Formats: sequence, C-alpha cells, structure tokens
Amino acid sequence: MKKQDSFYFDNFKECAECSLRAAKLLDELMNNYSKETIKDYVDRMHEIEHEADTKKHELLSVLLKAFMTPIERDDILLLSSCLDEVTDKIEDVALRMYCNNIDDVFPPAKEMTKVIIRSCEEMVAMLEEFKNFKKSKILKDNIIRINTLEEDGDRLFINGLRELHMNCTDPLKVIEWREVLIYLEKCTDATEHVADVCERVVMTNT
Repeated sequence: MKKQDSFYFDNFKECAECSLRAAKLLDELMNNYSKETIKDYVDRMHEIEHEADTKKHELLSVLLKAFMTPIERDDILLLSSCLDEVTDKIEDVALRMYCNNIDDVFPPAKEMTKVIIRSCEEMVAMLEEFKNFKKSKILKDNIIRINTLEEDGDRLFINGLRELHMNCTDPLKVIEWREVLIYLEKCTDATEHVADVCERVVMTNT
C-alpha cells in the first residue's frame, strides 16, 4: 500500500481508538461515580475528544492536497465525520451527567456502557481490517457484530427506560436519567453509522 493511502486507513483506526479510550473512561466514571470527581472525568474526556478532532483535521488537511485517494473523497469525509461523532456522543454522556448533577448511577446505564465499549472494540478491529476491504474475508463479520451490538444497545435502552419509569418515584431523577439513557443509546447508533459507511465502501468498490 502506498504511504499516502496508508495514512487514511491509519487515521481512521486512530480515531476509532480515541472512541474506545473515551468509552473505557466513561465506564470508569460510571463505576467510580461521585460528584466530587466527575469534573475531572469530564476534563479527561474532553482531552480525548480534542485529540480525535485534531486527527480529523489532519486528515482533512491531507485530503485537501491529495490528487489521488484510495476510496472516494466523499466516503473519506463521511467516514471521518462519523468516527468523530462516536467520540462526541460518548463525551456528551459525561457532560449530561455533569450538567444534571447526578446523585448516583442508574444500574442499566452501566450495562449500556459495556455495550458501547464492545462496539468500539469491534469498530477498532473493523478499521484495522478496512485497509484490506477489497479482499477481506472478515470485514463483513465485523460489520455484522457492530450491527448486533447496536440492537443490544436498543434493547437495554428500552428495558432501562421501562425500569426507570416503573421503579423510580422521584420525577426529577426520571427526567435526568431518561436524558442520559438517550445519550447512551446514541453512542451505539454512532458506531453503527461507521459500520454502514464501511459497508457502503465495500459494496461500491468490489
């Protein structure tokens, strides 16, 4: 693979790795939550998000000057944007918990965070293989697993909302955690969007 082509695929994977680090940090926040430390987690999360943004801008700078690209320019732009969205959505969860001044963690949120981690792990694996998309025999399996994890996230979201409305008697907490659950569900949606773009590239180039 030409060095210039390799840059794009390496950048995609590095952005996915930022999302995975953000997901693991969110899991740490969920399991060690306190009002005293959440601001520190929000600041650390923002550092990861800033790193992901920097990588996106580096890619756009190279793309602007490129004469030839390994896949269509529109696909590069879309995939880069979707990857950035994953990290943004994970950061949004932490920010929403901080803004809502959450007292303690609603257990289903921890389960959803575990699914987000698994989705991001699969996304990293998928983008490691993406450079071989024209002849890969396993890329399709990566995409299917991400789609399945998104369905798992949807199921946990629905069950979590039901549990929240059935068992929580504090209306304010219902509102707070309903918002957080919605933000969590958007994270697995975002990883599926990345997988959808990769699948489109495979379908239109093979």
